[in-house]
Amino acid sequence: MKLIKPKVLKRGDKVATISLSWGGAGELLHRYEQGKRQLQDIFGLDVVETTNALKSADYIYKNPEARANDLMESFADKSIKAIISNIGGEDSIRVLRYIDLTIIKQNPKIVLGFSDSTIAHFNCLKAGIVSFYGTSLLVGFAENGGMHQYQIDDIKRTLFSTKPVGQLYPNQGGWTSELLDWFDPALQTTKRKVEKNSGWNFLQGSTKVQGKLIGGCMEVLEFLKGTDCWPNRDYWADSILFFETSEDMPKPDYFRWWLRNYAQQGILHRAKGIILGRPHNNQYVTEYNNELLKVMREENLTSMPIITEMDFGHTCPTFTIPYGVMAEIDCINKTFSIIESGVID
Repeated sequence: MKLIKPKVLKRGDKVATISLSWGGAGELLHRYEQGKRQLQDIFGLDVVETTNALKSADYIYKNPEARANDLMESFADKSIKAIISNIGGEDSIRVLRYIDLTIIKQNPKIVLGFSDSTIAHFNCLKAGIVSFYGTSLLVGFAENGGMHQYQIDDIKRTLFSTKPVGQLYPNQGGWTSELLDWFDPALQTTKRKVEKNSGWNFLQGSTKVQGKLIGGCMEVLEFLKGTDCWPNRDYWADSILFFETSEDMPKPDYFRWWLRNYAQQGILHRAKGIILGRPHNNQYVTEYNNELLKVMREENLTSMPIITEMDFGHTCPTFTIPYGVMAEIDCINKTFSIIESGVID
């Protein structure tokens, strides 16, 4: 199934922020306002909040239907060109029963977020529209001390241009997972310590493959398995799977068990390749690589192209991944490219 692409963003467009999971924006107004200013000043966007976006975390938790209504209202509002997640969490699975996929399908627009936003992305996928696995307002846009240039360039390249995204590169400026207390306003201007980026790891494979992008946060994908939003096995054919793990840093055993489930579903055997995001704080990076190689050996998939330790997911800064869009892993030249745009004029 070919997905409908949303309209490209332009300066002056109205975008809506939304809290579909944890209500952190309402608890961290100083950080929210920092992210909002970055969206306005750097990208020239008109930022508005959905009805419940800044409600307390307690309210957001107790009212999943209100969260779903925010999403539906944002899609139905023709003046809104993009919907940006404030932050992830762990319970947006509770909004599934309240989602009207017809409203999403009839009003394609950019949806941006990661982690628990995987739920929203799979709603978009089922509705037949491209959405974007990328940073959220409280993370990348509200970065301590200002946005990383790598992140700014990524947003402009992916959401503000109809040209093919093209070849992507590791961030030469370094990566960070350093924890600075978001509840301390004094730390908002303190830049986080960055670690040297040693490049992406071409774990296995010796060929060039192309496939449509599908994936998300592995823990959240576990929530989705067995629901109506989980694609049938044929949908995964000719795909490049993208996986990443959360700041909970799941143990390597879980990572192995999840991969074996994808094997038994027939998903690994239908895929063309895999890309894996850098784990939070680089925790278990070697162990995850070893588990991935182990499962590939078990399934006789030792020639499948795989890149790991990439700049997406629960690391900063990140590149954005459009669902359903064609990408290429080139193990010969050691490159990764998104070979079409996720948006249209």
